[in-house]
Amino acid sequence: MQSLHLTGKNALICGATQGIGGATAVLFAELGANVVLMARNESKLKEKINTLFCSSEQKHSYLVADFSNPEQVQKAVENYIQFNVIHIVVNNTGGPPAGEIQNAQIQEFRNAFEQHLICNHLIAQTVLPKMKEIQFGRIINIISTSVKQPLKGLGVSNTIRAAVANWAKTLSNEVAKYGITVNNVLPGATSTERLQSIIHNKSIKTNQIEEVIIQEMLHEIPMQRFGKPEEIAFAVAFLASEWASYITGINIPVDGGRTGCL
Repeated sequence: MQSLHLTGKNALICGATQGIGGATAVLFAELGANVVLMARNESKLKEKINTLFCSSEQKHSYLVADFSNPEQVQKAVENYIQFNVIHIVVNNTGGPPAGEIQNAQIQEFRNAFEQHLICNHLIAQTVLPKMKEIQFGRIINIISTSVKQPLKGLGVSNTIRAAVANWAKTLSNEVAKYGITVNNVLPGATSTERLQSIIHNKSIKTNQIEEVIIQEMLHEIPMQRFGKPEEIAFAVAFLASEWASYITGINIPVDGGRTGCL
């Protein structure tokens, strides 16, 4: 059987300097892809690109864009595809601040909607014409298990993540005939800077020590541990590969069994 690889594919990975995006970039490079990193901090992008495996056939690059500025994101991708094809897109950006939905300000919803759904949509619209020409494409969205089961204290995130999931399902049906797949990966509690921030902020709000909050979170996970960014990246790589050519329009939780539904 042919091994899983991404040789010769150009992969745009958003939020690629750390966490799940960073782990995905590392794995994709090891699997032979030409990795295009995207994030807002150019110095971190330069640092990250130097950590990627690079054979004589590979060429890695980066795009500087801030997901709080959708037009900037679109322009960066447009400039890249003037001379290149993007075969794989991994949509990934930091989640909205935690908080109960009843206290959420309207601008919080607007900001999250632009950073997640609008940016994803503009990237897709930009890369789809060439994907259709070559009859191949992979669009993979890193979302959250809140798509299946809303998470306590993440009101804005729960709302926007669900919107992105339904956007992806609709898009997957429209572009399937071109050999393009659109899927969602739903990480559970994963050891990233965002998780550390959520734990820290909850500790301040509830006046509990962080270790107590960590143990409460672990109690909800059958595997009794947090996920590793690399474990999320494995699922992303599978969906990006030829092995997943007949899989589209689905949500794959990678959460250690935490989600309470199928």
